[in-house]
Amino acid sequence: MRPTDHHSQIRAWGYVIVALCISLSLSAQSFVADRGLLDAYLQNDMSVWKAHIDTASVTPHLLAYEYGYCAALMETDKNQASPYVDMFREHIEFIKETLPPGHYQMYMSAVYVYKLRLHESIHPFKALSLAKEAVEYAPNDPMTLSYCGTALFYAPKPFGNKNDALDLFLRAEQLFKDEQWYNCWWRPATLMYIAQCYEKKGKTSEAINRAKALLAEYPDYLYIRDTYLPNLILQ
Repeated sequence: MRPTDHHSQIRAWGYVIVALCISLSLSAQSFVADRGLLDAYLQNDMSVWKAHIDTASVTPHLLAYEYGYCAALMETDKNQASPYVDMFREHIEFIKETLPPGHYQMYMSAVYVYKLRLHESIHPFKALSLAKEAVEYAPNDPMTLSYCGTALFYAPKPFGNKNDALDLFLRAEQLFKDEQWYNCWWRPATLMYIAQCYEKKGKTSEAINRAKALLAEYPDYLYIRDTYLPNLILQ
């Protein structure tokens, strides 16, 4: 082998390794500069997210916002949700090979949830199965842990389990403490679910403390500040 060929191979492998590392870290690093999108989430202004989703390139980073935007539309306008869910699924499949471990299963689980809510699917248990599979692929990824916690939190009995959901959220919380996650909307959402889990378990004081701690970090979280915490205190 000529020296130039050897060096070319080394460079090529170097590119592969760098690309792999980038792919595996996308779930955190790409959120560092997302303060504007985080503020929109905290202030419940989904028009900012819509503008981002309608114009951004299809990347693993984009899927995190498509997932959240579809969930928001489920609560406000299901007619508008259907085409965005279809687009979300197309994008998942389009960049499947570049997603971090477990994220394909996580996002496809969300698609099944949305399709069920839109009465476009007859597979009620597929979503939870994929959520658990995502954690098996990525047991130390706070996004997969948080998503599976959400799936268990909302799943009907006997399939849902608030205790297991809380365990997953608490594990995700520890991993979300890295500063690079601060501008990721999944972080305050996870902290909100922790408070709600304690509330559901009848531990109102702990839920209040958790909600207050969340507001100390994200004082503009309007739902927690103006609705959830005041109602919780009145209980």
